[in-house]
Amino acid sequence: MDLSPSQIKAVGITNQRETVIAWDKFSGKPLYNAIVWMDTRTVSTVQEILSTKKQETEEIRRISGLPMSTYFSATKIKWLIDNVPEVKVAVDQCRCLFGTVDAWLTWNLTGGANGGLHVTDVTNASRTMLMNLETLQWDPYLCKFFGIDVKLLPEIRSSSEIYGHFVSTKLGGVPISGILGDQQAALVGQLCFKPGQAKCTYGTAGVLLFNTGSTIVHSTQGLLTTVGYKLGPDHPVVYALEGSIAIAGACIRWLRDNLDFGGSYEEIVKLSESVEETGGVFFVPAFSGLFAPYWRSDARGLICGLTEFSTKSHITRAAYEGVAFQVKEILSAINSEVGVVPISSLRVDGGMTVVAHLMQLQADFLGIEVLRSEMGEMSALGAAMAAGNAEGVQVWDIFTKSDSIPGDAFHPKLTNQEREERYVKWKNAVVRTL
Repeated sequence: MDLSPSQIKAVGITNQRETVIAWDKFSGKPLYNAIVWMDTRTVSTVQEILSTKKQETEEIRRISGLPMSTYFSATKIKWLIDNVPEVKVAVDQCRCLFGTVDAWLTWNLTGGANGGLHVTDVTNASRTMLMNLETLQWDPYLCKFFGIDVKLLPEIRSSSEIYGHFVSTKLGGVPISGILGDQQAALVGQLCFKPGQAKCTYGTAGVLLFNTGSTIVHSTQGLLTTVGYKLGPDHPVVYALEGSIAIAGACIRWLRDNLDFGGSYEEIVKLSESVEETGGVFFVPAFSGLFAPYWRSDARGLICGLTEFSTKSHITRAAYEGVAFQVKEILSAINSEVGVVPISSLRVDGGMTVVAHLMQLQADFLGIEVLRSEMGEMSALGAAMAAGNAEGVQVWDIFTKSDSIPGDAFHPKLTNQEREERYVKWKNAVVRTL
């Protein structure tokens, strides 16, 4: 960057959530590769817990808001302790630190082994399956259940405050004052500050967050209860319901790389746009299981309804429709959860939203307005807003009465009957993956 520290008021961090890193606090070196959010190596552990400790899993969900799944950090940390000798030795010698990506970055940027700060924020902590949603602290019961010493975990802070300052870089002295998980950062960037507002981010995976305000809504529909944000130590925490899709943009990449469906994403979009419908083909991209609302790690991907007349174009359109149908399942679950006032619009962002074809499919399947922001990467904006807020810099006036986002609107074109008929067929396809 051709900037001096004096030109930078604050820095915000936003990161993939759930991914776990273990490192030596004295040498600063990682003790093993990061285990990313979509890694399923803990599936046997999860299945054993689900089959033998049902009462405990219900209590874990009540405290953390999360179902037992390979998705979250706790089972990954447990796996590291149980399977990596270097980690186990470091734990026994009290020189191991665990953290999500934000904690690893902050520790290194604020000094690392020479006094680096071991901190995280409430949004990232809420994705570990170790934090109590009510106290916003590491929960003794959860940590004991997974065999994790709380002293090895980072201190939990709000999403917007001065955590520390850069050390030994060109940005030396610049404060780090915003930390949010990527999906919660997008919720902030999309100005979803009112209960009932929702956003969906379309990337490698897909994540829909619905603001529930100060209320912790314990889902009965396969959704996650999580922290939306806490914009300052003295500010109230805002909660959210979340529906996570394991595979969104990744299925389009799979078509390109594994099945040679076009040399570029633009070519794949053209394939999908070249047909008016899928010819009865359905694509359920359960490559690593199904997340919300099913939470079935044993589900596997499926392309069904093929005939001798099926083409690459039909399969490609079915892939895009599969992404949109998964979002519809989540929104339907949220509407069932929160009651009488259905969601009237959905704010969208992320790399896949550049595909207007997908956004129109989404509006058609949801039957509501889809609002695409002109800035695709809202997670970056949300992190900047949180960082600026702590330093008194209004990146965007987060207290403004206006919550409109510049961008495009997509309106549904299908009739209710057409929408429901296609949705029923999609649900039938999903059943075959289970």
